[in-house]
Amino acid sequence: MRAIADAEKLKKELARIDNRGYKAYKDIAGAYRVEAFTLYIDHVQGDPFAAPSKMRLRLPGDRAAFPGALYENRHRRVALEDFLLRVFDRALDRVTEGRRGSGKSGLLAVDRPGQEILERTAVVVTDDFVEVRFVAGLPARGRKILGYQAMEMLLDDLPAAGRAALYYTEHDPDVVRRHVETKEDSVLLRRELDALEAVAFVADDAILPRRSGISDLPLVRSGAVPFASPDSLRRTVDLPGAGRISGMIIPRGVTLIVGGGYHGKSTLLRALDRGIYDHVPGDGRERVVSDPSAVKIRAEDGRSVAGVDISPFIGDLPDGTDTARFRTPTASGSTSQAAGISEALEMGAQCLLVDEDTSATNFMVRDRRMQLLVHRDREPITPFIDRVRQLSRDEGVSSVLVLGGSGDYFDVADTVIMMDTYRPRDVTGEARKVADTHPTGRVLEGGEAFPGVTHRRPDPGSVDPRRKGRVRVRARGLSTIQFGSEDIDLSMVEQLVDPSQTRAVGDILVYAKKYMERPLREVLARVEEDLEEKGLEAISPFRGHPGDYARPRMMEVAAALNRLRSLRVSRER
Repeated sequence: MRAIADAEKLKKELARIDNRGYKAYKDIAGAYRVEAFTLYIDHVQGDPFAAPSKMRLRLPGDRAAFPGALYENRHRRVALEDFLLRVFDRALDRVTEGRRGSGKSGLLAVDRPGQEILERTAVVVTDDFVEVRFVAGLPARGRKILGYQAMEMLLDDLPAAGRAALYYTEHDPDVVRRHVETKEDSVLLRRELDALEAVAFVADDAILPRRSGISDLPLVRSGAVPFASPDSLRRTVDLPGAGRISGMIIPRGVTLIVGGGYHGKSTLLRALDRGIYDHVPGDGRERVVSDPSAVKIRAEDGRSVAGVDISPFIGDLPDGTDTARFRTPTASGSTSQAAGISEALEMGAQCLLVDEDTSATNFMVRDRRMQLLVHRDREPITPFIDRVRQLSRDEGVSSVLVLGGSGDYFDVADTVIMMDTYRPRDVTGEARKVADTHPTGRVLEGGEAFPGVTHRRPDPGSVDPRRKGRVRVRARGLSTIQFGSEDIDLSMVEQLVDPSQTRAVGDILVYAKKYMERPLREVLARVEEDLEEKGLEAISPFRGHPGDYARPRMMEVAAALNRLRSLRVSRER
């Protein structure tokens, strides 16, 4: 147990090392009583331009005094931790405004959240304590310590932020309760999908459009059209926080989202692919939920593919490549999309989300005229249109497709939703009449049944995080992981939403090595069990607080592993 010194000792140490070389800051590592808080200085940076120091601020549970009902189960606890993180983040902005110095001097920062409520390691709430984990740029001029500025930062500014965030009495109880209940309602609504025989639910009055292409904030209500369900697809659900709500279901099976350009098709699909997450109050998508296994599928030219069975979609290639064990460092649009579907099925996806705009045209459909011109024995691709109903019937996998240019899919659709000036209409009956009146004459390709799902076993020796003999795993933003000697490109993995998820993905790949030589889905199921039992901190390779993880789905962990160019696998059907 670390001995806890009083704040006066920290003050004296900072005065003693004032104006000395920056490395003297190492002397202040330890734990200190600051007001009612305990300040843990876990790791001190060695240079003002290096990664900032890691610290924690802890308040005893009886002083924080949050009612137990606010964190009585996992989902409520995650929501309360998220709420406190947001308040602490705003408080840090206030107390550090205008601070200057060399490098990262004066920085106080937490793992800043976005619009989703994610399980994170930045705040911990238990019966015994409430703790926030943050980084601090210890002040310097050049490489000389500014001890008295550090004193002000750690002993004045930091406790002020702690008082604003970590005491229940500082918050409006209704605001805290609403944040927690919004998360819990979303979780319960997602659980209702099975009873509704649906893969998604979009609440009436939801605001789906975002402010801009680079902002995930909602479009202001004066410029947005609130969502309104068509009567045929409207269902009502009772939730403990929100009460009775109504909204549109996306039924199981094959659903098409059609309509003219700029009428809201892709906006709806985007809301569905983010519906795997819970959102903060005021986001507009708080009660938009999707099957938790839903995966966005797209073409991804140039990605690597490791031993994936794409034979249900791509048959014998002219060069003799084995598509049952397809491997390439540079997949085409069609082979990458086929691989994406096979990889999602391998991980147990029950819903595929596909946008025509980001798909390979020749993968999606081959119309009758092309069938007549290019004979089947000269075309290795079995288009998705000929597999989508088989996936639903044989594998229980639903598909939601945004389409603007291929009416051939009317023949295989269970439900057709038209977006008309941002409002949905159920046009299933009209689409069937069009299909009956104007038959395409297409011939089914690829057989009558889906061939099945293949499972692969990763070779742990091919998952090597070492670079020049040292483990090197580092996330660079949202879309890149440096993993040993190579970079994993996740820019097309659209359901990663936070750089802290990407950080977690990289370390999960290292952690998962001990379970490899099993089927991939089982490997990641074992990891999931450990995270449930031990928490997200279990994957951290470092001592001290791991305050910058957000929990990803195993779907995205698998996506990262599948894009590791060194990956080798064996397989079994």
